[in-house]
Amino acid sequence: MNTKPQQLPLEERIRLVEDLWDSIAADQHALPLTAEQKAELDRRLDAYETDRRPGRQAADAVADIRRRL
Repeated sequence: MNTKPQQLPLEERIRLVEDLWDSIAADQHALPLTAEQKAELDRRLDAYETDRRPGRQAADAVADIRRRL
């Protein structure tokens, strides 16, 4: 029997998406960076090495975003 994704309960579909995403994350080394991505990473590293600002905690950034919503 072929079950279509739409026929599965929502919780099951979410679990399948999470499993799929985890499998992609585990294989991320298989996806090479594009030239543009490499250039952007180099630009960001150069900027960090120039100003040495450590940035800020992710929780602080998320809190700022939530305040703006």
